[in-house]
Amino acid sequence: MESLAREIRGFSRSRLRPQRTRVTALSGRTVIETWRGACLQQEEAGALPGGGFVRDLSADLQVGVVKPWLLLGSQDAAHDLETMRRHKVTHVLNVAYGVQNIFLDDFIYKTIPILDLPETDIASYFPECFEFIEKAKTQDGVVLVHCNAGVSRAAAVVTGFLMNSEGLSFAKAFSLVKIARPAACPNPGFMEQLRKYQEQTVKANGSINDHD
Repeated sequence: MESLAREIRGFSRSRLRPQRTRVTALSGRTVIETWRGACLQQEEAGALPGGGFVRDLSADLQVGVVKPWLLLGSQDAAHDLETMRRHKVTHVLNVAYGVQNIFLDDFIYKTIPILDLPETDIASYFPECFEFIEKAKTQDGVVLVHCNAGVSRAAAVVTGFLMNSEGLSFAKAFSLVKIARPAACPNPGFMEQLRKYQEQTVKANGSINDHD
């Protein structure tokens, strides 16, 4: 995807000030964990001498039920077949970068790799994301939207979907997402884009529809 390639080339580490931690497991495997905004990324560092600490290996299987047919979660949930079946998932929208889909015979997948960077134009991916979500709904399916941690990219997509499909304000849509999945916290750039996206939805729909 050309837009994704441009974002990669334009990426500036100095602007992001990521938090990096070296984690060594008991097995001796060492990874570098980098927090960018609210999302955790990992890269192999190899076995290095010296001490470390054992990272928490518990999976995040909490799935936020935004609508009976619209779920929000992490890659851990997407990679846990029991969790997927318990929530009656039929469709999976994967907006992570570099996260594989592993149950290809069990679910209908759509993969849209998005970088979790404040300067990523996430709104440009909305039409493709929303089309897949709407298709799942019309087929009486249940769609899980996930990224890596289910905190930034996926949360932004689901918030934008609610704003677009139901004419909700950013505040109302995001509150529904936070209630469903309290960990939801799009990076600052995505939050600003969602606020601006509200202006577009108001122009398209004529008003805000924040009824309870």
